[in-house]
Amino acid sequence: MKTSYLFIVLMSFLTLSSCEDSKQQITNPEDYNVYLDINENTSATSAEREYAFWNEKLQKAPNQFPYIGKMAAANSQLFSATGNIQFLIDAEKNLIDANNKTGNNDASYLRALARNYISQHRFKDALTLLEKAETNGENLENTQKMLFDVYLELGNYTQAKSYLAKFKGMGDFDYLIRLSKWSDHEGNLEAAIKYMEKAMAIAESSNISSLKQWSYTNLADFYGHANRLQDSYDYYLKALALDPNDAYAKKGISWIIYSYERNPEEALRILYSITKQHKSPDYYLLKAEIAEFMGDTLGKESNIQGFMAAVKDSNYGKMYNKYNALLLTEELNQIEEAFSIAEAEIKERPTPQSYDLLAWVYHNKGNHEKALEIVENNILDKTFEPEAQYHMAEIYKANGREDIAMKFKEELLEAAYELGPVMEQKIRQL
Repeated sequence: MKTSYLFIVLMSFLTLSSCEDSKQQITNPEDYNVYLDINENTSATSAEREYAFWNEKLQKAPNQFPYIGKMAAANSQLFSATGNIQFLIDAEKNLIDANNKTGNNDASYLRALARNYISQHRFKDALTLLEKAETNGENLENTQKMLFDVYLELGNYTQAKSYLAKFKGMGDFDYLIRLSKWSDHEGNLEAAIKYMEKAMAIAESSNISSLKQWSYTNLADFYGHANRLQDSYDYYLKALALDPNDAYAKKGISWIIYSYERNPEEALRILYSITKQHKSPDYYLLKAEIAEFMGDTLGKESNIQGFMAAVKDSNYGKMYNKYNALLLTEELNQIEEAFSIAEAEIKERPTPQSYDLLAWVYHNKGNHEKALEIVENNILDKTFEPEAQYHMAEIYKANGREDIAMKFKEELLEAAYELGPVMEQKIRQL
């Protein structure tokens, strides 16, 4: 028996080693190092010049409200380039001013402010503005496209689908990216990739840099979800070739290095280079996860505290509600505060993801029966997000339904790259 046991252990070790060794090296520092040591944020500098230009013109001609819209666009670009939330709030103030000066009767300014509110996760406020723009009727199709976006975010899928049909056109970039998003919502990743590839082809033929860059990063994300990691990496690099300051693409590469190649030190090196120029609370969360994977308890706690301190800025509003609730539940044991956030999210956005948050809080409080009730009424077969599937698996297991939990486990192991090594360890323990 002893010999047999040792043999099994040895074979298991060899199998695991073989799996690790069989992993193909995807990334190469020579590909991306050139993008890490950039002293100037050229995207931010360009936006600053744009803002200064239109601000100067406004000072000379205060009645020219179109200049305010240009200033808002520059502030929005500054937010994208730097992650500084104040620029998004400044853009909101610009757009409120522009809408007031036009009597809230200019559809383009209504849409612009709605777009700003979408970035702030103020979806109901965005919907109110878009309904006004729809009544106005100016460039109606542009309004309908944004109404699709907002209804999808609010969990009103019937309305979202009805608006998608209003502007159908397989040769239209805006339609294809939304059809891709809808396909992803339905759990059809293959179709989502197909339509995004079609959209990318249109972007490339138009040779509009911003559209190409957006297409490349979104397609890279989808390829990652499909475990096409070489393709994912290649498209993040294509995005960086267009904009060497693209923080999102760099973060995508760091995830490949961390989650697939299991090289946390290199992933952190990239993240630290990003945060020299781009200030977003998201990076604290990823650094905390990597620290946990490395067994660095102090590093994890430090980054969690860094995140919590950052999002205390009232300018963030509801943008990080989900992450706040998860940290309060899983790390800080402040369940009642997490309940308040989860319930507020459901009032704002009654989506399966919002209900998943509430169910997870109930589960962590020990009320597994209530958690299961929420799962079966509001989540099951309504979302295909791996994180929600993991939560459901844990909830079913806690309710004695290990048969269902094991079905989720099989699917979740296929999504291990997307969820990351820390979550993979938890999935294997199901």
